[in-house]
Amino acid sequence: MTIVTAAPAPALWRAEKTVVRSGHRLHPHSPSPVSAGFAAPTMVGQITFRPEALAASIARTITLRHAPVALLDRWARAQLLEVEYMVADGAAFALSPDLTALADAERSAFAGRVGAGVTDLLMNALGYAWRDNAMCLSSKLDPHADFIYGGGAASGHGVVLAEAHGSFALAVTDGRIDGEARRKYLRQVKPHIGSSCVHGKVIHGYSVAFGSHPTAHDTYLHVAETKITKGRKNAPPVAAPAPPLAPVTTTLALASHRSNFLLMGAYGVVAWIDWLRGAGEQPEDDFIAPFVTVELAGRRFWVSLEALLPYMRPWLFPDEGPGPWPPWHWEEFERWRRRYGGPRNIFAMDEWAAKSELAPVVWTAPRGI
Repeated sequence: MTIVTAAPAPALWRAEKTVVRSGHRLHPHSPSPVSAGFAAPTMVGQITFRPEALAASIARTITLRHAPVALLDRWARAQLLEVEYMVADGAAFALSPDLTALADAERSAFAGRVGAGVTDLLMNALGYAWRDNAMCLSSKLDPHADFIYGGGAASGHGVVLAEAHGSFALAVTDGRIDGEARRKYLRQVKPHIGSSCVHGKVIHGYSVAFGSHPTAHDTYLHVAETKITKGRKNAPPVAAPAPPLAPVTTTLALASHRSNFLLMGAYGVVAWIDWLRGAGEQPEDDFIAPFVTVELAGRRFWVSLEALLPYMRPWLFPDEGPGPWPPWHWEEFERWRRRYGGPRNIFAMDEWAAKSELAPVVWTAPRGI
């Protein structure tokens, strides 16, 4: 008889991590500032995040792509499990030995996704809360940065660009990551400063490079940014633009909302947003988008009922009667359960954030709901 001993389960990333900024280079641009009165936010010295926050940022950047909703949903929901396994636990950022299980191409792709997530966390820390993919920039000016951000200091002025880079190669060093941030800024950000896109004028830019050595565990975060030249002391003051009616353009707000609702599983809302953006057919007029309020760790979250269906008991869905629940039948419940499979991560919105900027957070749905 052969006795098979099960291998111990790998330790998953659970601790909060802090990544200190390794370098910050400013690149001059003329005119400066591009928009009169614009002042770039002070660059943060570090970013702190948990696996849920990094996974949510990666998922947000993924769902900004132009691809079928079902495909984007599958990509986004795989991120938390991936970062929990591939990033080692502990306060410092380090990669798990399980990273060696990935082929070179997949390791590069994973590093790129983490680089995009770290960039999103950094941009959020700077106050830029609205985002879209930078594909809307003119194709004649390729290559271009990855993302467009708005809000915060850019409100009333335009939008800013952000290029993201991630590397988990054995060749990662402080100098290499610094060089990547600088090179990508000069090639993919600087040529677009001052240009216009559907979301407004590009007034500022960032190139964020993140790297971690897979065995030495040295981690680096470098930022290249557009320099704002201070005016001469005796120069006449330049009038700032009038306060905006809204912090961002409608197009950028819809792009961000679409990503948020897609992550929440509110596909009906996504369909309406697509129709408003001219990218889909008008949904049915009697469409209902139910949400529930969930209390977790002293906070209140909004959760799309569509995302919770696989975890709810059938008796929670009465065939008739008023209330917050739409009339779901057992056959419909089974269809949803088969579609989504077993327990998974559910994206929710903090109640306060849902009423303001609709910033998503992620929590894990318990089996017993």
